[in-house]
Amino acid sequence: MSGENVTCAPFTRAVVRAMKKLYPQALADSSWDNTGLLLEAPFTPSRRQSNTVLLTIDLTKAVADEAIALNSSIIVAYHPIIFKGLKSLTLANTQQQSLLRLASHGISVYCPHTAVDSAPGGLGDWLADIVTGTPTSSSNADKEAEDRLSRLLKEGDNDPFVEKRPTYTLTHHPSQLNLRTIKTPSPTAHKRRPVVPHSPALESHPGAGMGRIVTFDQPQPLPSLLDRIGKGLNNPKGFPIAIPQNATVADISIRSVGICAGAGGTLLSGLDVDLLFTGEMSHHEALAAIEKGQVVISLFHSNSERGFLDAVLRGQLEGQVETEWDAVREESGDDEGLREALEDEEIEVVVSEVDRDPYGIVVLNGGDA
Repeated sequence: MSGENVTCAPFTRAVVRAMKKLYPQALADSSWDNTGLLLEAPFTPSRRQSNTVLLTIDLTKAVADEAIALNSSIIVAYHPIIFKGLKSLTLANTQQQSLLRLASHGISVYCPHTAVDSAPGGLGDWLADIVTGTPTSSSNADKEAEDRLSRLLKEGDNDPFVEKRPTYTLTHHPSQLNLRTIKTPSPTAHKRRPVVPHSPALESHPGAGMGRIVTFDQPQPLPSLLDRIGKGLNNPKGFPIAIPQNATVADISIRSVGICAGAGGTLLSGLDVDLLFTGEMSHHEALAAIEKGQVVISLFHSNSERGFLDAVLRGQLEGQVETEWDAVREESGDDEGLREALEDEEIEVVVSEVDRDPYGIVVLNGGDA
């Protein structure tokens, strides 16, 4: 056994190569982030995984179960499941437990995080597309799944045991199964640039950088932007907004927007813009912003990221993986131990159905106002 050549699945190699070309690790903020192939599971020909990539924002136990059920070769998890150095890997830690289970099933994990934030055409530009009304592709709805979601959101409304009391429904941002093709208006004329341009510039990815600043050619009514954001997020039950205390939503016009996926307080602080559009800001950061006359829209941390997987990343990865899989098959064609795996031409990129932000919104149904 000591002379055995241990390697990951050839399809996993193709996916890793595809991700590195789409979102080079050089674009990530390596001063604190941990990106790349974080779990490389050994390939066992007798128990071969399918050529399936599972996309998720967070690698939770539920997502690990999903990947195992799909017999995936690799999970692409936006948030790194390993941030700090590990002194041990045990089943007592829930995240380490997921990693150990995935490794035992031959499933690798790749985490791109801030490389996706920084890249042109990546997460920052997707959020900029939403706020400017620039069309982006999305999956067609599965009508049956949408009907199931609708019924789920109405659970409890007709319960005879609670009809004389207020009822509560906990709703989360819809899963990818329920995304519909988003009809967007013509894009609003604007200019955009990174908040912090990537340095040194990467020749293959010009214009990269963290965050985005959008400047509209003409001021935009805040209600119009709220409508675009709602549609771009597939009409969630709601999201937080903070406005100056002497203003109303209807009276506010927006000329410039600072954008950051996830937690944007640090990156967006100090920007001279009208609107801060992010996933998460602290109470005091939001308070400081409205005191300066700014508006803050926050989406819950991962809800500023999750829709990107279906709207953008899935299509990008499908195309790039096809190219890399052809190359890997050609390069490894003489390896008899990989013959069966290399003969499989099918590939599939799937967005997790169970991945969701830990926070939902409790909606009060009925009762006195």
